[in-house]
Amino acid sequence: MIICPSCGSGVKGDLCLGCPSCGARAVGPPLAKAEHELPSFGRAAAVFVIGLAMFSAFTGLLIAAFLENKSALGFWNIVTAGEVAAWRVKWEVVFASIVVLWSGAQIIRSISQNPSRFIGLLPARIGFAGTLMVAVLVATLIGITVPERLRQRQVAHNAGHYSQAYTYSRALLTYRELHGFIPDKDDLVSELKTLPDPDGSIAAALQNLDMSGYQPGTVVASASNKGKPMPLRGEVIRKASMSVPVVEHGGISFTNYELRLPGEDKILNNDDDLIISDGLVMTIPEYQSYAKSRGRLP
Repeated sequence: MIICPSCGSGVKGDLCLGCPSCGARAVGPPLAKAEHELPSFGRAAAVFVIGLAMFSAFTGLLIAAFLENKSALGFWNIVTAGEVAAWRVKWEVVFASIVVLWSGAQIIRSISQNPSRFIGLLPARIGFAGTLMVAVLVATLIGITVPERLRQRQVAHNAGHYSQAYTYSRALLTYRELHGFIPDKDDLVSELKTLPDPDGSIAAALQNLDMSGYQPGTVVASASNKGKPMPLRGEVIRKASMSVPVVEHGGISFTNYELRLPGEDKILNNDDDLIISDGLVMTIPEYQSYAKSRGRLP
């Protein structure tokens, strides 16, 4: 079958007799095949140019990240800039590397199997190596930063958790400064909502408060006030509402409280809980040490 150069349709037979579709006729027999044909360099050039372009682009991004940091020239500063550049182009490099490495391997194989038709095996291998180097560099630079990024993510999560705990602590301390006591379990939310809250942080924190973790209490110490001052003869720890008047105890009332907040698993009474005790925000191990130093059972 011969393709008609005028209309592009297939012609079976001699084109000199005319094309059935458009009527065009060949002016002579087709030219004979050339005795000597030059081998093609196009495939090798494509692999070389793509590999060089990827390597140059990554190098340019590395230099740009280094200049943005305004750091002194040094090995670790260059590594840091490389990490920034790698995270910026991670998805583009992954996609381009898969396509270029697969097609480049096919082209290199075809060039090595047909040296009479294709040349440029060395440039093709250089371009392939450039693409592979970029892929390995990006994967390595991303890989060594993953643990640190996970640590920073955990730190950010912990900061948010601690921020809510400090909001509760600030609200309880503010309420005690204003009223001289802290509210009991039943009135905690309603009473804390009466505090000044210009940024709305207290109201937002109270929406997630689990009241089962709140334990208010009071410390009552009795001492004689007749004649010379006497040391305290004892103390009674009573779990009660802080709104009990001091005069009913016949001594000095020190308000205290414990507020337990669920940890990352959102389940109360686990080892990852936070405990707020008398204005201090502590983890379970920290609270155990604090309780022992205060003579309390953890």
